[in-house]
Amino acid sequence: MKINTHKLASKKFIGEIIKIKRDYSEVSLKIRREMIVDEYGLVHGGFTFGLADYAAMLAVNEANVVLSEAYVKFIKPVKVGDILYAKAEVVKSIDKRKVVYVEVFNQDDKKVFEGVFYCPVLDRHVLERG
Repeated sequence: MKINTHKLASKKFIGEIIKIKRDYSEVSLKIRREMIVDEYGLVHGGFTFGLADYAAMLAVNEANVVLSEAYVKFIKPVKVGDILYAKAEVVKSIDKRKVVYVEVFNQDDKKVFEGVFYCPVLDRHVLERG
């Protein structure tokens, strides 16, 4: 399937596409040292959120999709060396607004994150003036 959104996304920091089909995506992210916040190897939650957001955008897969709201739950800590897998599915469509459910698992298939992402599809790019 052709990728229509977030074409310049960093594989290193928000993930690499595993699967994409209509209303569904899977993305993986290898956790690196640059992502840790302390001597224990704890990873900043923003990287997990970024992976989940990227998966949501790919599930919608429209050029001008953006995130307007998210309700999330961080379930388990993520540490350096983990490999995360996000699964995102569009669960509701209301006109040009999509509701996407995302789950993130670690390499041991333990859920570390889940959330509901509200993703409107705009008529033009969010940064275009008009």
